[in-house]
Amino acid sequence: MSSCNNSIAQPLIFVLAGIPGLESSHGWFSVPFFLVFVVAVIGNATILCIIRVEKSLHEPMFLLLAMLSVVDLSLVSVTVPRMLGIFWMNAKEISFNACLTQMFFIPSFYVMESGVLLAMAFDRFVAIWHPLRYTTVLSNNLLVKMALAVLARAVAVLTPAPILVKRMESFQTHIIAYSYCAYMAVVQIACGDVSDHIVYGLMVIVASVGFDLFFIILSYGLILHAVFRIPSWEARGKAFSTCGSHLCVIALFYSPVIFSVLAQILGYRMAPHLQIIIDNLYFLVPPMINPLIYGARTKQMREWVLRIFHCQGD
Repeated sequence: MSSCNNSIAQPLIFVLAGIPGLESSHGWFSVPFFLVFVVAVIGNATILCIIRVEKSLHEPMFLLLAMLSVVDLSLVSVTVPRMLGIFWMNAKEISFNACLTQMFFIPSFYVMESGVLLAMAFDRFVAIWHPLRYTTVLSNNLLVKMALAVLARAVAVLTPAPILVKRMESFQTHIIAYSYCAYMAVVQIACGDVSDHIVYGLMVIVASVGFDLFFIILSYGLILHAVFRIPSWEARGKAFSTCGSHLCVIALFYSPVIFSVLAQILGYRMAPHLQIIIDNLYFLVPPMINPLIYGARTKQMREWVLRIFHCQGD
């Protein structure tokens, strides 16, 4: 951490740098960001409308998909418009309290999405291991409890972040070298001992993404064990096909996190602008790709989308 000889008191306004080092290219970055936002909103809104209208889709797998779409819509809504404001209008200033609000909600929705993916892995586990009891085990009552657990965990894990930052009294600068108010980005410009803040940041990752990924891997290990006990290759293929969309979404969601963690373990230091771009991918790409994956790979969704396009063509 740099010297705090010229520290400043807790500022009323922070300045978000966007993507440091690539300020001249902000206009170009705004194009894919805007397209991601439009595709994510249209895709997830379409998924929600189809599930709401089609009564046959009111089953656990699709209700969990609806939860995922709600979280994805929330995630892009709290991230992309603020970034576009920076890229298009140079609106880099953000109040201290607004920064704290962003610091809570953006990672909260990310943690919620991870929790929903774990719930979907459990859904696939029950579908493979207990197909005859599927709707009994995954009752609406259990789905509500799972949704509340996902929400409660996110609130419990992320509430300390703005509280801890609020207690910081001095900073090296009021400029945050990021495109949004990330907790660790603010910690890096704080003065004094920040070891407790770093430990908390690691605990958030372990208690959310690490926990969920461990149990997702465990669930799919048991799923594979059950599938390979099926004598018919055709039946195995059908069992695997029910998990295909979810596996694609999991790989897309967790791969940037795994890449960043492995890079740090191996001592590879990325350029700051590259790190920020990859961090933005955490929040931008999954909400855009998830509805495309489920729309393409799920028969009921594909039929509804084709029906919509057919009606528009007429």
